[in-house]
Amino acid sequence: MAEPRLTTSSFLVLGIIDKLGEASAYDVKVEAGRTVAPFWSVPHAQVYAQCDRLLAAGLLSQVRQESGRNRRVLTLTDEGRRALGQWLADPEFVPVEARERGILKLWFGGRPELLAPVQLAEHEGTLEKYQQLAGDVGELLTPGQREALEFGIRYERMMVDFWDWVRHRDERATDH
Repeated sequence: MAEPRLTTSSFLVLGIIDKLGEASAYDVKVEAGRTVAPFWSVPHAQVYAQCDRLLAAGLLSQVRQESGRNRRVLTLTDEGRRALGQWLADPEFVPVEARERGILKLWFGGRPELLAPVQLAEHEGTLEKYQQLAGDVGELLTPGQREALEFGIRYERMMVDFWDWVRHRDERATDH
């Protein structure tokens, strides 16, 4: 069998199933939405497709639960654990693609006086949520989870600063 091409979404699925011990595709979808979605979103259909791919590649195994809806429960195989471990140990750098819709609108001539107040308020709200989360459960997180949350806090601070800067564009223009 040819070795499958694994994507970041593949490793997201492997990582979540590894953390949970066993999970259905639905469980993976829910856990992704609850945990990593703020910094790595994955469409629901992609979760199910990844589970099928990883199962076919021998990186996951499945057991059908007899009770309830006869759902399939997935676990990592030894090969899946090995692939996840290799990925976690790989320090490869992949450039970030921000995909901020407001920035794209600015690029194409969107009006800062319309965009900035909404963007600023949204980023301030997200920053507040992250800071609240850090205060509520920060000590319960693993070091890696806490660092990911810190990334979110710092990113939102930067976006608040950026949109505040954009909001004051006219003031900057008259200073020169």
